[in-house]
Amino acid sequence: MLRAFSSRVRAASSLVLAEVNAAGELQASSLSAISAASKFGSDISVVVAAEDASAAAQSLAGVSGVTRVLAASGAQYKGGIAEVVAPLLKEIQVASGVTHIVGPATPYAKNILPRLAALLDVNHISDVIEIESEDTFQRPIYAGNAIATVQSADPIKIISVRATNFAPAEEGGSAAVEDAPSVADSDLSKFVGQELTASDRPELSSASKVVAGGRALKSTEAFETVLYPLADKLGAGVGASRAAVDAGYVPNDMQVGQTGKIVAPELYIAVGISGAIQHLAGMKDSKTIVAINTDADAPIFQVADYGLVQDLFKALPEMTEKL
Repeated sequence: MLRAFSSRVRAASSLVLAEVNAAGELQASSLSAISAASKFGSDISVVVAAEDASAAAQSLAGVSGVTRVLAASGAQYKGGIAEVVAPLLKEIQVASGVTHIVGPATPYAKNILPRLAALLDVNHISDVIEIESEDTFQRPIYAGNAIATVQSADPIKIISVRATNFAPAEEGGSAAVEDAPSVADSDLSKFVGQELTASDRPELSSASKVVAGGRALKSTEAFETVLYPLADKLGAGVGASRAAVDAGYVPNDMQVGQTGKIVAPELYIAVGISGAIQHLAGMKDSKTIVAINTDADAPIFQVADYGLVQDLFKALPEMTEKL
């Protein structure tokens, strides 16, 4: 049963913005944001906003460390419009006095949190990879070639965290679920629709194995006939370099890199990818990196644990056949 939203002034408390997909299912990155929020103490509230947030709210209530879940359901939340969700978060913060607001460093949260920061007149610190204290954070700059330590004097800290750097929070909680305060629809923007790519493969950001292709594959057909069979044999997610996306070989939701998705799987196979800084920023934290390229001097080999200098059109079918 949902309880009414209550106002409680808190010291060193945190509010986590959870993310759900189009079907209302909780995204794994939300669990990593909860884990990051635990660095600020044991008082963790989580808000989830969706057309129907009930299922996700119940899932969040069972997460260890969560003290309460605020469920915001309504047509105005469909599509995660920042002009609607940000005012919701502001109202919760003003009413409850939370000191830290945390979200995953995904397009969803990184669209909402800067607007919230403007509404609260504080800074937004993005892509946090380590929390040193309640006011000090580490984040990568220059495409990950340097790490900046940032200290915030703002009374409210708003941060987005890289899910790959924080272990997901585990099951074992029994938090109360409450109705979030009501906010009106926005007159500034409306959710019109979206086109989603359906796939049986693991979601790229949370896959334990990733096979990624570059411009050297030369066509969409090559991805389908050469790279996808290997990924399917491994049970891996499929990614791509920015060059492959820009060339139109694959949709942009498959892009790995600084301007794409950040991944850190157990196994990352880079196929026909040269290793530009933009791409390395999105995958260099992978546990084991395998590079396949005809150019022995390609930068990708500098970060690879294993390298194969061979034509991908010969190497991949042979690998697939032997699996």
